[in-house]
Amino acid sequence: MKASSENFEQYLQPTFYFDYEHPLVSAFAERVLSENGPALSSVEKATKLYYAVRDDIRYNPYIFKADPKSMSASYCLETGESYCIPKAVLLGAVARYAGIPSRLGLANVKNHLSSQPLIDFLRSDIFVMHGYIELYLKGGWVKATPAFNAALCEKMGVDTLEFDGQADSIFQEFNGDGEKHMEYLEDHGTFSDVPMDFIIHSVVTAYPHLADPSVLAGLKGHSLEADIT
Repeated sequence: MKASSENFEQYLQPTFYFDYEHPLVSAFAERVLSENGPALSSVEKATKLYYAVRDDIRYNPYIFKADPKSMSASYCLETGESYCIPKAVLLGAVARYAGIPSRLGLANVKNHLSSQPLIDFLRSDIFVMHGYIELYLKGGWVKATPAFNAALCEKMGVDTLEFDGQADSIFQEFNGDGEKHMEYLEDHGTFSDVPMDFIIHSVVTAYPHLADPSVLAGLKGHSLEADIT
């Protein structure tokens, strides 16, 4: 069922997290869109923005913070590295800047190819609160997952996740060798803004040791690339 234009307004607004009025975010969107010509369709805009977010921001799950600012689009650009939720929010923010409605999706996934150090860090191979974004294009919602940058995928030996603005782009169930990669376990639905309290509660419930600030502090400067090199 198509959402009404009244409902769409919430998916186009700037927020504390989808802060596309921030100079860094608007400049990023303008750079990507201007490099590709002035007469782009919504699908073309979404596709160009997807690849810029996917590859310009390095994926790093070790920089998780309970600070709300760390979930914002502008913070993602400030640091140049982040994990699935802020990268999804960044794509959603620049999409809204371009007039494309966006909403955040959250799910629990099992990563069958995760690095052992990351599993040891989480004490689990279940990743709660995996974030993706949904964009409203050509009359329907389309999923996009800009988490893993191309350089990281090459090191991990998995195909990059492509996006054409028409079909859902979610993590592959299998890698190029036919091994299980990602398994979606539970979908928490979509949100017009970042449900920070829900995310933090879910993360701390799943990984209670992360409530200790010293655990996260000890990871400063660590990256997923370091696990696999």
